[in-house]
Amino acid sequence: MKIYFLGTGTSQGIPVIGSNHSVCKSTDPKDKRLRVSVWISWDDSSYVIDCGPDFRQQMLTCECQKLDGILFTHEHSDHTAGIDDIRPFNFRQGEMPMYAHSRVIENLKKRFDYVFETENRYPGAPSVKIIEVNKDIPFSIGNKTAIPVNAMHGDLQVFGYRIDDFAYLTDVKTIEEKEISKLKNLKVLVINALREEQHFSHFNLQEALDFIALVKPEKAYLTHISHIFGFHEEIQKKLPENVYLAYDNLEINI
Repeated sequence: MKIYFLGTGTSQGIPVIGSNHSVCKSTDPKDKRLRVSVWISWDDSSYVIDCGPDFRQQMLTCECQKLDGILFTHEHSDHTAGIDDIRPFNFRQGEMPMYAHSRVIENLKKRFDYVFETENRYPGAPSVKIIEVNKDIPFSIGNKTAIPVNAMHGDLQVFGYRIDDFAYLTDVKTIEEKEISKLKNLKVLVINALREEQHFSHFNLQEALDFIALVKPEKAYLTHISHIFGFHEEIQKKLPENVYLAYDNLEINI
């Protein structure tokens, strides 16, 4: 199974528009971060988790030719605003399966009403097939099983997903013990770590490291990185031996 990090930044991305922060001015490609998303592929199967405003650019960069579905963590714009750009896949493949919590589905129907229109539908509009995700019910993607992992992003419910020995969680602040039990014996865990300072709805670095120590994956990758966190090269030097700072276009194999 191949994991390709499409984006590893926060809702503003890095560089932030108009910012003179030193990280935003960095010439290191690893300090340039699109909105957070990951592409997972194996055999003939191809899925992304989240579809943010950089989706088109990300698909062109990774040269993705086929997409079998989108798994959504939650409804925030940096995770969903790229929906219109699924159209090239629609034109080649037909409707796009989208997996999401019922609340997220209702939110998308309001924000992207033309996508869900049944009467007087514009012929070029994106075409989707909605699959509602329940926190206690695993579901099939290709020939594998996706296990929803329920967490909280401040006061907002979010989903992470486990597929085989890989798990992806972003925008997490708290998670119940029952859900943590779904994350045993992982080879790779991806988890958000916004910055070193506390944040009301995201893990900071220490919270992420504590969570990694609790779950005990073989390897862990940090994502959803803020420019305030610092330079990629300097952060990596601070991390434990089995913890890595993810970066855009990083590819790993499990």
